[in-house]
Amino acid sequence: MSSKSRKALIGITTYGRQAPLPFSLPSEYIDAVRAAGGIPILLPPGEMEPATLVDSLDGLIISGGGDISPVCYNGFAHPTIYAVDSERDAFELELAKFALERHLPILGICRGLQILMVTCGGTLIPHIPDVYGTSALHRLEPEPGRRLPTEHFVKIDVESCLADCLQNSHVSVVSWHHQAVDKVPSGWRVVGHALDDGVIEAVEHEHHPWAIGVQWHPELSTVVDPSNQRLFQALVQAAHTKQS
Repeated sequence: MSSKSRKALIGITTYGRQAPLPFSLPSEYIDAVRAAGGIPILLPPGEMEPATLVDSLDGLIISGGGDISPVCYNGFAHPTIYAVDSERDAFELELAKFALERHLPILGICRGLQILMVTCGGTLIPHIPDVYGTSALHRLEPEPGRRLPTEHFVKIDVESCLADCLQNSHVSVVSWHHQAVDKVPSGWRVVGHALDDGVIEAVEHEHHPWAIGVQWHPELSTVVDPSNQRLFQALVQAAHTKQS
């Protein structure tokens, strides 16, 4: 079978070995890629040759999860920072670097958006309420044994690639995060904000053929707004374009 006719191989990073279920991933990521026509390939932290992985893929999703160590962006400790995994941090930062250098189509989701920002020299707000207050909720307080996402609206720049992908400039999303982008690195531009409080919710690269980060969880958001699935369809289409 020729490379042009096969399905796109989409790598998805997983949780680390310290997670309650080591090297796991919520099934919604896999379902979203399959529904978009791609083949999901799970990428556990700890692989020693991320460049080789990147070269074997047609597209990449850096998934959500625990917080990035503030050491990675010259930040500072905060009592709300949780589930830091240095092995996962190192793996995903290297993976993102090679994916960007090789122009591999890449989608950062929640933590994944933050990985893209930190890879390129950006910084993070350690805890959203400290800067934006609590007029809008980006997560509900966790209950024992489970995390509770929440819904809100995001306004997308109509002139952005993201708006073209979603075919929408005003989307309802599901999110679960307490950190956000602070300094946006050179080469990236902000293309989405939370409607209620202005938190940065989406970025895209100005020169890379297809590199987008969203702070919400599109794989969970298709129920509240089906346009979220179009983001995965656009990633798979970009991956097919790279094949050719």
